Amino acid sequence: MASEGRESKPQSPKGKRPAPTKEVNSKEKKLFENLSGAGKAIGVLTSGGDAQGMNAAVRAVVRMGIYVGAKVYFIYEGYQGMVDGGNNIVEVNWECVSSILQVGGTVIGSARCQAFRTREGRLKAAYNLIQEGITNLCVIGGDGSLTGANLFREEWSGLLAELAQTGKIDKEAVKKYAYLNIVGMVGSIDNDFCGTDMTIGTDSALHRIIEVVDAIMTTAQSHQRTFVLEVMGRHCGYLALVSALACGADWVFIPEYPPEEGWEKQLCVKLSENRARKKRLNIIIVAEGAIDIHNKPISSEHVKDLVVKQLGYDTRVTILGHVQRGGTPSAFDRILASRMGVDAVLALLEGTPNTPACVVSLSGNQAVRLPLMECVHLTQEVQKAMDKRQFDEAVKLRGRSFENNLNTYKMLSQKKSDAELPKSNFNVAVMNVGAPAAGMNAAVRSAVRMGIIEGHKMLAVSNGFEGFSKGQIKEITWGAVGGWTGQGGSILGTKRTLPAMYLAKIAEQMRTHNINALLVIGGFEAYLGLLELLAAREKYEEFCVPMVMVPATVSNNVPGSDFSIGADTALNTITDTCDRIKQSASGTKRRVFIIETMGGYCGYLASMGGLSAGADIAYIFEEKFDIRELQANVEHLTEKMKTSIQRGLVLRNENCNENYTTDFIYQLYSEEGKGVFDCRKNVLGHMQQGGAPSPFDRNFGTKISAKAVQWISHKLKESYRKEEGKVFANTDDSVCLLGMRTRTLLFQPVAELKNQTDFVHRIPKEQWWLKLRPLMKILAKYKISYDVSDSGLFEHVPGINTEG
Repeated sequence: MASEGRESKPQSPKGKRPAPTKEVNSKEKKLFENLSGAGKAIGVLTSGGDAQGMNAAVRAVVRMGIYVGAKVYFIYEGYQGMVDGGNNIVEVNWECVSSILQVGGTVIGSARCQAFRTREGRLKAAYNLIQEGITNLCVIGGDGSLTGANLFREEWSGLLAELAQTGKIDKEAVKKYAYLNIVGMVGSIDNDFCGTDMTIGTDSALHRIIEVVDAIMTTAQSHQRTFVLEVMGRHCGYLALVSALACGADWVFIPEYPPEEGWEKQLCVKLSENRARKKRLNIIIVAEGAIDIHNKPISSEHVKDLVVKQLGYDTRVTILGHVQRGGTPSAFDRILASRMGVDAVLALLEGTPNTPACVVSLSGNQAVRLPLMECVHLTQEVQKAMDKRQFDEAVKLRGRSFENNLNTYKMLSQKKSDAELPKSNFNVAVMNVGAPAAGMNAAVRSAVRMGIIEGHKMLAVSNGFEGFSKGQIKEITWGAVGGWTGQGGSILGTKRTLPAMYLAKIAEQMRTHNINALLVIGGFEAYLGLLELLAAREKYEEFCVPMVMVPATVSNNVPGSDFSIGADTALNTITDTCDRIKQSASGTKRRVFIIETMGGYCGYLASMGGLSAGADIAYIFEEKFDIRELQANVEHLTEKMKTSIQRGLVLRNENCNENYTTDFIYQLYSEEGKGVFDCRKNVLGHMQQGGAPSPFDRNFGTKISAKAVQWISHKLKESYRKEEGKVFANTDDSVCLLGMRTRTLLFQPVAELKNQTDFVHRIPKEQWWLKLRPLMKILAKYKISYDVSDSGLFEHVPGINTEG
């Protein structure tokens, strides 16, 4: 799964690439089964503050390491364990990491270590590693931990020479263990490390924050209260900023964007205006490192005292503290950590004495390797900019997505008075089409508010195209969408009905309400609906207006976008349910669960759910399977169940095969597993469409809808005919789908997406996530081919001078 975090595109350096891999011919695939770990020993440790998802990374490193034939060692208690040696460095097997995927924190422990900061401590650590033959280290931690690892690597040959001089090791050992390979993964809930879109633990921390905000909202509305929430982020405001966007907070304080002089008065005016508009609660989010423009701290208590003193509002402070670090990791963090862990082992296998210490990071949908010290340098530059009060520079250095989040928040939260708003005289309609998806309401709220800011009259269409044809259209105001971000389903109402049978009536309603542009938030039916409206332009001039679609469907099956609003929430529902189902078998005899997921013909939920829940196999429509494969899967699971592993998990996409039904697979596994394990089945059904939207879906829906309305404003100006006093847009590029492609939000004409669509099965012809399917099988001990042609890319961090 890709991140919706920083969108900073790594650039290739001019001059020589320090690539740890051979150049890959575009025609030849580089397969990882050709890479051997035989004779190598890998040590894995977690250091610094813990973060949810660290265990998923540890599991991936251990299993991938063993898979390629290397020995893998746990180093308990971080660098302290490395310095102390003995029982802190232990070889592990496949089963040692069973059932840790869903556990928060780190099972191998983490500790601050003063001894490792001294040369004497590093000397002890080097000696302890050589005793086990470990010359490959995988370090999961923050920038301090990774900087320490890099220093250790640079000193390695000197440390070995010193150990040889004192007679602790012989000259043969110095030759044999001549160099140390270091690969880092960033585990930090603050998302404060430059070079990766998202750090392990950030998404889970956002889940904890949003769960608390949702709970607080209900009590605050009962009493007309103001809540000041303090979230983590001593040097980085990412958690505060994204949670403020995701819950529609009234105000946010972050270190990178301190408030202007006189902010106290502005804050009080804003809160009192919101109360005057009958808003029953106010939420203010404060990052623990929040400062004013003079670099003086702004504390949550200071903000509370200000509100009480100036406005007399009933105000409470909630400091979330270590709640944010705890709990089970989100689906996103499990997938991210699993991908990074596998790629870290590949990077270690390909390492040479000349390979710099690298960080495995996420760039859009792709894992890339970046020089560790470049990332550390850029991270330090952010702090230097803030210390110098160059806050605009600090925001830029954080990356394009941080900047986009901040700009979107500023636009949506700072409403001007009606007199100050521009007047465009355009009417823009917004509607939901298709099945409900969590995050739809956040998208509608964002669209309505952005439209009002742009000066448009916003019209809400209820119940899809059917409601459109019946005239279920009314103006929707700024206040009407307050509190919508956390609501699941579709408040406007949504239906799957396509517009073809209602074209004349819809055209009449567009004429009656003088609708000049249309924003459709929905799934595959929304896409088909726009194609039908585009085709109907020849007959109905009313449809010659700008139209844009924002993808929202749990199935994630809309062409033109890697992600759809709602898919992340559904994925978390599947993952949470699988955790509970597996736990239900705890203490019973060996058991295999057959679980059916939604998705139509699209296997996204089953595949990514399988990766995040630690499934043994996931059956999907896109990868054909037959009875021989089913039999082989049963036999593989039977062998696993004869070890200490007690639970198996098999996922099946609802339409993967018309004959191999969930019942058939359940009966097959039940029969073949007799005497070894028993079976249970679960059909998850519509619970995957319900529930409160995840932080990702709230944030994605908010940002993508705001961008869609800005596009509409541009197209309206472009297509307005002054002499006739009307909008006329008749080109293909005036009917677009706004989707995320790899790392960029792109407007794509729906007419051009037709050749990328399998209309029979309602899926895109090409799907990026299919290349991740082998990871699930590798981590479930299947021997499988895996194309790693992209994995060896060694890139540089933007903003770093790579010449000279």
